[in-house]
Amino acid sequence: MPKLLDAFTLSLLATVALASVLPCSSDVAAAFNLVTNLAIALLFFLHGAKLSREAVLAGAAHWRLHLLVLGCTFLLFPALGLALQPALQPLLTPELYLGVLYLCMLPSTVQSSIAFTSMAQGNVPAAICSATASNILGIFITPLLVSLLVVKHHGAGQGWGPVLDIVMQLLLPFVAGQIARRWIGGWVDRNKGLLRYVDQGSILLVVYTAFSAAVISGLWRQTPPRALAALLLVNLILLGLLLGITMLLSRKLGFSRADQITIVFCGSKKSLASGVPMAKVLFAAPTLGSIVLPLMLFHQIQLMACATLAQRYRRQQQTAESR
Repeated sequence: MPKLLDAFTLSLLATVALASVLPCSSDVAAAFNLVTNLAIALLFFLHGAKLSREAVLAGAAHWRLHLLVLGCTFLLFPALGLALQPALQPLLTPELYLGVLYLCMLPSTVQSSIAFTSMAQGNVPAAICSATASNILGIFITPLLVSLLVVKHHGAGQGWGPVLDIVMQLLLPFVAGQIARRWIGGWVDRNKGLLRYVDQGSILLVVYTAFSAAVISGLWRQTPPRALAALLLVNLILLGLLLGITMLLSRKLGFSRADQITIVFCGSKKSLASGVPMAKVLFAAPTLGSIVLPLMLFHQIQLMACATLAQRYRRQQQTAESR
């Protein structure tokens, strides 16, 4: 079997197929969302218990890495969206192009960026700091970018709800893990395989719940096949450009291998969880579906591509260690 089709990649493909054929909805969806949130909280708790205080402080102090990730997320991505406008508009409807441009202005993902960084054996403390900072800052930066580059005016601000959600679901479990490290740190260090299963399990749950919501909202009914094919191509090009640019920049700027992995995964991805609530505030209801569609597709593509890339990084590291 080709290395591309490892067990985890096959699990992702099966999860997407299951969500397309049997999406969760109503009470079942609420239950899955609860389980997903608990899995993510457990992931951050275990990461907090695994990482030493010194490692966390080193991750927070890695300012060059954080600036590069934020620059790729909020400067490079929007610049590419604007620069590609002449090529994209003939392929997409005006509403879909607006959705692509909006996608480029969103913050990075949090849980999957950190999970993929961990799977690839990158700098997890720096990934936690970068991804979380991207989401918190994005609550303010994304509406500002939209108001400057997309529309002349928009609705009321997001408030503190998303910030509190990030604090409750991600930062608090991580801090709790840090506090509990003195009692369970040794056990976590001896059972590192558990952290890998939590990483992969949380990703599969996010894929299933996110793709289920997209299917139920009419993802496959509302988009003509030709427009969907063009949108898939555009998303693949955007993701490919950002993955390539982040790899190149991180190498040229002399970052270590672990830091390069963190920059690639945190600087090339976009958050569905933050993007959809923001879109409901920033855009009128009649255009909301078309604006959110590029983000939903990009979210699935980035999960599949980054899962394969994370496995490749891990195999390379294992090969190097075995020599």
